[in-house]
Amino acid sequence: MDLRSLWQRMRRSASLPVDDAPGEIATPLRHGVARSLQELLDDSSVPPAVRQELAVDFARVATMLDKLQRDELHVAVFGRVSAGKSALGNALLGRQAFEVGVLHGTTTEAEPARLDEAASGGLVLIDTPGINELGGEAREALAVDVAQVSDLVIYVADGDLTRDELDALRTLAATQRPVLLALNKADRYADTEREALLAHLRSRTAGLVRPEDVIAVCALPVPLRVIDASGLESNLPQSPDVDTLRTRLLDIARRDGKALNAINAGLFAGRLADQVGQRIAISRRQLASRVIRQYCLAKGVAVALNPIPVADLLAAAGLDAAMVVQLSRVYGMPLTRAESGRLVATVSAQLIALMGAIWGMQLAASALKGLSGGLSVVVTGAAQGALAWYATVLIGRAAERYLVAGKSWGEHGPKRAVAEVVAGLDRDSILREAREEILRRLRRDPALP
Repeated sequence: MDLRSLWQRMRRSASLPVDDAPGEIATPLRHGVARSLQELLDDSSVPPAVRQELAVDFARVATMLDKLQRDELHVAVFGRVSAGKSALGNALLGRQAFEVGVLHGTTTEAEPARLDEAASGGLVLIDTPGINELGGEAREALAVDVAQVSDLVIYVADGDLTRDELDALRTLAATQRPVLLALNKADRYADTEREALLAHLRSRTAGLVRPEDVIAVCALPVPLRVIDASGLESNLPQSPDVDTLRTRLLDIARRDGKALNAINAGLFAGRLADQVGQRIAISRRQLASRVIRQYCLAKGVAVALNPIPVADLLAAAGLDAAMVVQLSRVYGMPLTRAESGRLVATVSAQLIALMGAIWGMQLAASALKGLSGGLSVVVTGAAQGALAWYATVLIGRAAERYLVAGKSWGEHGPKRAVAEVVAGLDRDSILREAREEILRRLRRDPALP
């Protein structure tokens, strides 16, 4: 991923000039992102339940804010099991910071360690669990998760990429952070074989990794076998060959590190803000559904106990107006009682037109059929109460749509909006549920036959 291209795309989306280089805008960008992160953390409009549900993500925002203030650049070391991720991290650090083992799955948690050569620049490596380990879905999820909140990724392979590895690389590239592809265990190949494999990898990863970022390394070289003058064999340890990768990594950190840090934090904060918005919308919808149901029950039982003509059901707007007032508070769009009354009148007028023109008489006949057949007051009352219930659902959902849109019916007006609400609800299932619930409650009253 080219940082300049990413930055220019972000600037265009914000209608800002695109000719600044990342290094030239790092400081103002970091200040702006830090301010946005702090505002997200301090946002008092986020309900406690939503904040608790997204506690891990909010904690990450706090970590990112701290990271911005410390000028740290986090680099995830990612790849398949046994590709040599931990060994590469140790070689880059020049010390045994990460555990290296011969068994699959040595790394079970993300382990950060500051890169010695870039301590002043705040470069931090994060070793991650290997992907594609049998039964290791949780570890793979952790590895992807760490990569998504890191600023840069070193993807470690030890040969040609499998389909699963290439898919994982595409996933990483889609997270919009630069990726370096390290071909580890390069000492297993002859010079011509190694160069051919590098060329092949550059071709397969075109558009995902820049050609200059596909680099051969040898994190844990095979010891050189030597025979002394007496014919005694011994193994001579070899030094890791990671200089090219280290130089490339440090060059990126010096040139683009601060901008990468800020861009990644901004992208994550944007995703979290979207998640918060979605969770708040879901929470509001759930609360609104409870409010609507409470009023449906109250109105349905009241009508069932004291039946009124079907033609007057939609005119009984008192409870509906009170419901709309509560819904307006749920959605943070408060309405006065007078405003809610006008809104109910608008919705009711559209419903009367729809019901009278299309199915109102059929619905009434179906709900009230058999009145002359000796049915009990409970049954006939429940049928009429079900109509009142259904009308309240329609009014509540239409009002909800109006409030979600910022007190607007949209360009097509209330007629289209209400018609779409009616079309989107399952009338028969609502009536069936209403009858069953009203009957259940009415039959508790010993005064009824």
